Amino acid sequence: MHELSIATAIVEQAEEIARADGAGDVSAVTVRVGELAGVVPDALRFAFEVARDGTPLAGARLVVEQVMARAWCGGCAEEFAVGMPPFFWCPRCDRPSQELRSGRELEITEVEAVPAPR
Repeated sequence: MHELSIATAIVEQAEEIARADGAGDVSAVTVRVGELAGVVPDALRFAFEVARDGTPLAGARLVVEQVMARAWCGGCAEEFAVGMPPFFWCPRCDRPSQELRSGRELEITEVEAVPAPR
């Protein structure tokens, strides 16, 4: 389950971000996960619960924003959903797409933290 290594990296990065901002415990982390990123959101949530134990994220929740895979057809200027399994053929002009516009994301977009005690 590679989601555990991803969750561990999320915890470490969120901890660094909070520390750099002078914050205390982290209450939530939001991540964007593309449909083609090869990450199962439920498995990532479970792994996050394991990875956060004993860290400043111990009580944090993971918010997963799923991003649909979309491709661009240069032939007819159509953007279309790729779906799962992915199908990179334009439904409008019946040509293969050469450009994936979204769906491979795996990024932290927000870290909510409690101000550090003074």
